[in-house]
Order: sequence, then structure tokens, then C-alpha cells
Amino acid sequence: MSSRFTIIGNYVSPYVRKVLVCLEWKGVDYQIDPIAPFVGNEQFTALSPLRRIPVLIEGDLVLNDSSVICQYLEDRFPTPSLYPADINDRAKARWLEEYCDTHLASLLVWKLFYQQAIRRYIFGEQTDEAMVAHAKSVEIPAALDYLEPQMPAQGFLFGELSIADISLACYFRTASFVRYAIDAERWPRLAALVARVQALEPFQKLAHLEDAMLRQPLPEQRAALAAAGAPLTASTIGTHAPRKGVTRFE
Repeated sequence: MSSRFTIIGNYVSPYVRKVLVCLEWKGVDYQIDPIAPFVGNEQFTALSPLRRIPVLIEGDLVLNDSSVICQYLEDRFPTPSLYPADINDRAKARWLEEYCDTHLASLLVWKLFYQQAIRRYIFGEQTDEAMVAHAKSVEIPAALDYLEPQMPAQGFLFGELSIADISLACYFRTASFVRYAIDAERWPRLAALVARVQALEPFQKLAHLEDAMLRQPLPEQRAALAAAGAPLTASTIGTHAPRKGVTRFE
């Protein structure tokens, strides 16, 4: 019997990881077609008109955007909750999730990971080294300076694990694929929070699968994930020929 939920999206995407952590934390069964957005076929375009990942499919329901999907999962499976009960804290958590999905993503995903990994190894293009250097020396430190005072001395941001903690940990996990790590001397609370969240079982389970596919050529990634025990769909809507366009993660 197939899983009720299908996720379309690659394990290395922080947006996909955020959704998968929510599913894992809530104990919801799912299957995944782990494609990158730039190798989706026309069926993918029909499901995701902006050609972005992740996509959640449940019967006739198709949802796009990681934040929409996570809120839907929270509404469907309210316990354990990943959104603070206090209305002020809930708003703050949603803001931090948005900050991660937009500004932090523009730095860690598009100015580091995309430049140093996707652009180089998928499209065979040169890395914009000036962009990477400016992000590392100016833009990312400014973002971390903003986040550091908000981090707790211990535990999680709002007492229990929330979407804000998950979002932060997801982006720095993807950044680690191009050897970026938070300077724990300069930003000790942020570094400690990210380490605590990434040590949780859902992150460790996903890290095992991420590590299995990293540095594998696109045509070999699905087989590597199958061997590692990923809950794959029976078929894929991905191809092996990457193409540019409006594709991105979300």
C-alpha cells in the first residue's frame, strides 16, 4: 500500500528538508521522488507551475511552498506542535521561518551552495568567486549578527522545538555541503542551537540519506538513495538533463 503523502523534492534542498523534518517529527508516513527542480519533466511543471520544490501530493490535493506545506501538516497533525501556542511567539517563529526562507536562503543557498556546487557541477559553469567572497565576509556575518541576540542560552527558541529552530538548522545543513560552518566563537548561541537541532533524530535520519547521495552524478542518485533505504516512489518525474529557467527551491 502506497503512502498517503508524496513529496517531490531533493534531499539537499533546505526547503524540502524542512518539510521532511516536520513529517518525521510528527510521525507521518510518506514517500519521496527526490528530484532537483531543474531536472523535472513536464509533469513536474503541471504540479509545480513555478518549477519549485518541494511539492506535497495527497490524493487530489497538490500543495507548493514549504511554509504552506508545513502549516498544512500542522493543521492536519496538531500534535506534537511545531508552532508555539503563545500568539506572540507563534508570530515570531513564523517571522524567523520567513527570514530563513528568503534572506538566509539568498545568502547560504544562492550565493554559496548554488555558486559552489550546482553551478559548477551541474551546469559546468564557473563560480562567481567575488559573489561568494562578499557573501562570506559581509552579508552572512550581518545576518548572523542579527540572529545571535535572539538565540537562547540553552534549549530551543520558544521552549519546545518549533518551525523556527528547524528552519535555521535546515539552511546551515545545506551550507555545510560547501564547507560553510558558523564561527562558534563569534556567534556561540546560534552555533549551539543549530548543533542541538541537527543532533535530533529526524535530522540525523535525513543526514544519512543526504550523505548517501552527495557527490553522486544525477543519474546515480536515486539508486544510491534506494540502497540507503530512502522511501522512494515507484517512479520518478525527473530526467537526467538539467535545464535552467525559473527553477529554484522554495
